Amino acid sequence: MNTFNQLGLDEALVNALKLQEILEPTAIQEQAIPFILAGRDVLGQSETGTGKTLAYLLPLFQKIDTQRKETQAMILTPTHELAIQIQREMEILAKNSGLAVTSTAIIGNVNIARQIEKLKQKQHIIVGSSGRILELIQKKKIVAQTVKTIVLDEADRLLDETNASLVKSVIKTTLSRTQLLLFSATLPPATYQKASEVLKTPEVIRVTDKIVIAPTVEHMFFAAEQRDKIEVLRKLIRMLVPTRALIFINKSEEIEKMVEKLNYHGLEAEGIYGGANKSERKKAMDDFRSGRSTLLVASDLAARGLDIKGITHVFNLDLPEDPQLYLHRVGRTGRAGNKGIAISIVNSKEALYLKRLERAYEIRINPKEMFQGKIVAPRKTLKKKG
Repeated sequence: MNTFNQLGLDEALVNALKLQEILEPTAIQEQAIPFILAGRDVLGQSETGTGKTLAYLLPLFQKIDTQRKETQAMILTPTHELAIQIQREMEILAKNSGLAVTSTAIIGNVNIARQIEKLKQKQHIIVGSSGRILELIQKKKIVAQTVKTIVLDEADRLLDETNASLVKSVIKTTLSRTQLLLFSATLPPATYQKASEVLKTPEVIRVTDKIVIAPTVEHMFFAAEQRDKIEVLRKLIRMLVPTRALIFINKSEEIEKMVEKLNYHGLEAEGIYGGANKSERKKAMDDFRSGRSTLLVASDLAARGLDIKGITHVFNLDLPEDPQLYLHRVGRTGRAGNKGIAISIVNSKEALYLKRLERAYEIRINPKEMFQGKIVAPRKTLKKKG
């Protein structure tokens, strides 16, 4: 295992990581950092929660010439939450390393005049949505010619039918020798095909060790009729009083209804879903992060790329259709050595599917029930001896 020093990172950045108690590089960091520092194009794939953001931020910070007041890197993201999360990581890195690297998040559906003001200060790194960044390049508020590196974070989403043409338009505004870095948790053939249209002989890094769920997560399930699931969830929340809990359902369109039902029963819940406007989504995330609301209802799509510290419980109100998604969901808790609890509330049809998950991830999902205000193993009904 290499140390961060051996990967060629400056002492200032290594010390900044120590302040965050990050002492050893993850597999994706170990493989990607040297290539990025050497100016190569990179296509990197590794699971959520494996440190992809730092894999590109650390070498980016090192490559920024802080003497020059010009935009030197752009990071494109598919969601506003992810842009704000990356911006937050950059602020921490700049503060802890003492490097004078400036950055700003540029996202759509917010006041463009304020963003233009910020851009006058010629931020070194811009992170945000392709649409708004392209608009500001066209308005000549962002000078794309000085950009040395472009990162596509969650490249599979950025290169899908909806986003690919915008992303390519942004790339076209920069010089042809601009370094391109694509990172993604999954790398389906379609993404690989689209990526090869924009990349110049990239280094392809795939970190696909056998996927394991952190051993700090405890898995359990409660059986319930479909119509009783919310009632069971409500009782469990009252009983467990989670510090922060994510509640997953499969249909985005039902998130709003679910939040209303929980609020009606006096539980402070927020939801994130595609249909919400940007300020609603930002408020939901801020309230959840700060602890003003302890429950966040989401679908798999809405929760992609979210990294929120201190999630104690993950509730599956629906089991995900794809076993891989179970991994993504429960991976939000039990991080960095902390304990986490993953609870699935299942109907009789879904109960059969639990065995598949147990086999796929070599875990035990234990049956539980509620009895006199406690969570207990299912009680056997005792037969009287006759």
